[in-house]
Amino acid sequence: MGDQIDNSPYRFRMNINESVFLCTTPTLSEHEVKLLKQRTRDLYQVNMILDNLPAMRYAKQNGVNIQWTGFPVGYTPQNSNDDYIINHLKFTVLVHEYEGSGVEIIGTGEEGMGVISEADKKKASGYEIVGFEVVPCSVKYDPEVMSKLHMYDNISSVNCPLDLDKSQVIREQERVSFTYEVAFVKSDIRWPSRWDAYLKMEGARVHWFSILNSLMVIFFLAGIVFVIFLRTVRRDLTRYEELDKEAQAQMNEELSGWKLVVGDVFREPDCSKLLCVMVGDGVQITGMAVVTIVFAALGYVSVRLWRILKGTSEGWRSVSWSSACFFPGIAFVILTVLNFILWGSKSTGAIPISLYFVLLALWFCISVPLTLLGGFFGTRAEAIEYPVRTNQIPREIPARKYPSWLLVLGAGTLPFGTLFIELFFILSSIWLGRFYYVFGFLLIVLLLLVIVCAEVSVVLTYMHLCVEDWRWWWKAFFASGSVALYVFLYSINYLVFDLQSLSGPVSAILYLGYSLLMAIAIMLSTGTIGFLMSFYFVHYLFSSVKID
Repeated sequence: MGDQIDNSPYRFRMNINESVFLCTTPTLSEHEVKLLKQRTRDLYQVNMILDNLPAMRYAKQNGVNIQWTGFPVGYTPQNSNDDYIINHLKFTVLVHEYEGSGVEIIGTGEEGMGVISEADKKKASGYEIVGFEVVPCSVKYDPEVMSKLHMYDNISSVNCPLDLDKSQVIREQERVSFTYEVAFVKSDIRWPSRWDAYLKMEGARVHWFSILNSLMVIFFLAGIVFVIFLRTVRRDLTRYEELDKEAQAQMNEELSGWKLVVGDVFREPDCSKLLCVMVGDGVQITGMAVVTIVFAALGYVSVRLWRILKGTSEGWRSVSWSSACFFPGIAFVILTVLNFILWGSKSTGAIPISLYFVLLALWFCISVPLTLLGGFFGTRAEAIEYPVRTNQIPREIPARKYPSWLLVLGAGTLPFGTLFIELFFILSSIWLGRFYYVFGFLLIVLLLLVIVCAEVSVVLTYMHLCVEDWRWWWKAFFASGSVALYVFLYSINYLVFDLQSLSGPVSAILYLGYSLLMAIAIMLSTGTIGFLMSFYFVHYLFSSVKID
């Protein structure tokens, strides 16, 4: 930490409590007042209300909107044209005193990550900063008195006023003085426990509500699956087992429902190569979310599915190449377009051209070879045999009153219902700088999402087979993968109603580009989960039926 922090306007001298003057502005012009009012009123503020602070209690009692994350410009009382600027900050630095017992903090670094190591036991005692609290205030100073001070001059302690008349209003010809104060407070919090405060933040009820809502959806779908297996499928299979061959042959002539498509259910779907590539990339995305490097070689899933559909390994190199380039190519194109937009707007957030070559090298020197290697192993893996023969002539699918794809797209609402609450917290942590601390809840929601996707796809597949629609491959994929459509629509809703602080069309385009990339990844992952579960369901279903 050192003796002071000099990389910001706020200079903290270690273990010295003081109130400090920063500066006094010239009289505010009309343009400056308009800008400050706009920034104050347009700043989207979402976070906890600091109920324990007198100023916050006063604000709630008088209808003042003071909820924020980070450093707000100011606040605006309800039903008022006056805006008040935040010009004083009260910093409370929590420090933990440690004895010279052989433990030292080597450094915090730019990322704020400390390194604890064993040190010389003769080292002297010291302090570790384990917490940081900031109370913002609006204080009206006498500009004549404050103008005589110099930067970092000490002033008397400041109390946050409860009366708005003693707060600094944003108005023309006003001069605003900025100050801050620092208080170091000893704390029992140890260095390894410094992040535990975020685990005690409010909002757990919302996450539990999300999980309970997801569990209700799961139990509902599980009941449907239970009925399908026990009351329908198992009943039919039991009847087949009890009949002799002659009776089975007679019964085959009176088949109905899903048993009618026995000769077409494993017929190769349209665009089978694309399906193999998308399922393979979906497995990679899902796997890399768990173990990034190891599962990067899971391109063999594409090749193995290709072998199942074609019955041969011929063409596996093309499938592997497509799998290695499909999603990474989409991501690369989207990021390139966004980067050109940043270059055009002369933004410092643009990726330098040298980093492009690094990304291409990682892609074609690591990801592609691993995927090709995985594809080679996929050709060596044992092929999954179909339990029934496929007819040479496709069976005609009966006409339906409504397009089956409407049911498939509507099925995505169920998986979306399990994650939309958690999605709000995730988007807020990405775009509003909020802390995301409930990874335990996130893991539970992820597991629930996997279960719902599998159940939805199985139910939809069975429903299509029962109406003699044997084209289940793509519908099984998009039954659960369509959740990505609702995620993208929710992202647009979040942009319009919750991300009002986003400025300019360039920022909006960047947001939509990243949201589209996220939605595509979700589609591949959830669609793959549903497809694989449906495939094994159909394979099990028809492998248990003895139909000649």
